[in-house]
Amino acid sequence: MAKKIVKKKKLKLIPFLIVLLILGGLFFGVYTLINTKTKNIIVKNTNYLNDDYILELADVLDYPSFYTLNIKKMEKKLESSPYIKKAKIKRKFYNVLLIDISENVPLYIDNSSNKVVFADGIEVTSDMVLDLFRVPRIMNYIPSDKVDDFIKEMGNVKKDILGKISDIEYVPNEYDKDRFLLYMDDGNMVYLTLTKFEMINYYNEVLGQLEEHKGILYLDSGNHFEIKE
Repeated sequence: MAKKIVKKKKLKLIPFLIVLLILGGLFFGVYTLINTKTKNIIVKNTNYLNDDYILELADVLDYPSFYTLNIKKMEKKLESSPYIKKAKIKRKFYNVLLIDISENVPLYIDNSSNKVVFADGIEVTSDMVLDLFRVPRIMNYIPSDKVDDFIKEMGNVKKDILGKISDIEYVPNEYDKDRFLLYMDDGNMVYLTLTKFEMINYYNEVLGQLEEHKGILYLDSGNHFEIKE
């Protein structure tokens, strides 16, 4: 009876090693990519919020892996802050993270409630944000039917002028129920009405005409200046 000859197949070692090398290279490449750290973080367009506050809120203080960051989740976290209106995050070349912030504008501190009021009407306890910015204080009650218009007009005040107002009082008289008195840091006082509130933006120009006198500027009616003795 003839013997059946079984041929032994030789393992092709070189192609097998090549496949292993390719798989190993792919694994190493993916692993390296996933674990590549963020090299730099740039925060743009902030005025009163510091970078550490932004980085902590976005949970990137430890410069985490660049390619595994959930950008949309980070933006939502940032926008959950009452101080931030809009956040836009982009990845840039060589592992740079760009965080573009649109801040909510603080307008004043309501002395009665001890809350900071923002341009969009949001109120935050002033103890939480007192070190972040300086805004004027409202010293007395403003009627509820005047508050929305007051916030709107305060939102139109230039930032450099807003920073020069220390206190504000609601002081209606028999002629005008929308009258306010602004106490300026330099010692002057300014009377305004809601219909003429934007005139406070010209305070620096008016100041140059006062020849360093201190007094009361009536911009509610007559536009005249009363020198204080």
